[in-house]
Amino acid sequence: MGRTPSNRSRVRAAVLVVALLALGAALLAARPDGSDLQPQLRAVLVRDLKFSPDDLEDLERGKVVKHALPATAAAEVAAVGGVRIRASKDRFADAYRDIVRFKKNPSVLQIGRFGNPPQLSDLDGLSITSDDFDLRDCRVGECDIRLPADVIRRIASEADWQRPGADARAAQLFKQVLLDNVRSYTSGGPGRITEYDDDKAPIKPVEDFLGLLKSSPYFDSVLPGLSAHLTSYPSGRIPGAEDFLYWSKEKFGIAPFISVTHVTLVTTNPREYVASTRDVYSSRYFDASVALVVASDSVRDPSSFYLFYANRSRASALRGSFARIRRSVVERRARNSLEENLRAVKTRLESPVQGQSPK
Repeated sequence: MGRTPSNRSRVRAAVLVVALLALGAALLAARPDGSDLQPQLRAVLVRDLKFSPDDLEDLERGKVVKHALPATAAAEVAAVGGVRIRASKDRFADAYRDIVRFKKNPSVLQIGRFGNPPQLSDLDGLSITSDDFDLRDCRVGECDIRLPADVIRRIASEADWQRPGADARAAQLFKQVLLDNVRSYTSGGPGRITEYDDDKAPIKPVEDFLGLLKSSPYFDSVLPGLSAHLTSYPSGRIPGAEDFLYWSKEKFGIAPFISVTHVTLVTTNPREYVASTRDVYSSRYFDASVALVVASDSVRDPSSFYLFYANRSRASALRGSFARIRRSVVERRARNSLEENLRAVKTRLESPVQGQSPK
């Protein structure tokens, strides 16, 4: 008969097993391979988007995570957030293509997508009243909305404020200017708005956009060539990229603002979708804005994916007197809005599709 292990041997063996289990758990927690996030994306989240280990742990537990990003200019504000969604990322991509329904919420008053090619009729759903802006006293260096000097002079001369229907004519002129800007942007031809002259100091949105991209290395970390795609559009496009533009009128601050946004959607690999947005025009508040959206499959759960959104914007109102107070208010609002939107997308995508059973 073999010898029976002594109590001391059994205790030593048990201690060794516990130690090995503890060591294995520690190594698993320390290694990116132990994460539910795709390894390359996880590296970008930690290095470029400043997600902490606690943030990543909260994400995997299903919590919404959001925080501010360091600003690289006095008038800049940036935030990033993420959430895990129990649905297919394909469902997200399909919803995102239908941008009119995707962005529908109480703060979006009106929205529409430009066709290819853009037509004036694409703006039929945009109503313009005195609550949106008043162009009667619009002058170079003092105007209710963002416009270049030549457009301000054109509206002053063509609206003919003494005749009936002047407000309607001015609104139609504004729509035509918006369309001309979009057509120039999508064709790469001349005539695009490159300067706002509504205030004492001119604003150059294209230069601010380039500054934002320089401050956002994560664009190319996630998808090499994405910055060049946005900078040189419509030439030098990423193969397979889907591009479209939409307009919206949204609540923000004292009065609503009207904007035009360029969306790019790319399938980078079977596990990931990447989308970007770029501000093409904004009638108020923002000098320039860019955003990165990533939908990435869960490593361990094929029925889930992670959604991340990072936005970086510049606004001249964040300069000058009381800039620190304004920045605090804007950053807090940006984080809260980001969390609300991520929760809304999560709820929408996790809801069963009509006529289908939940997965």
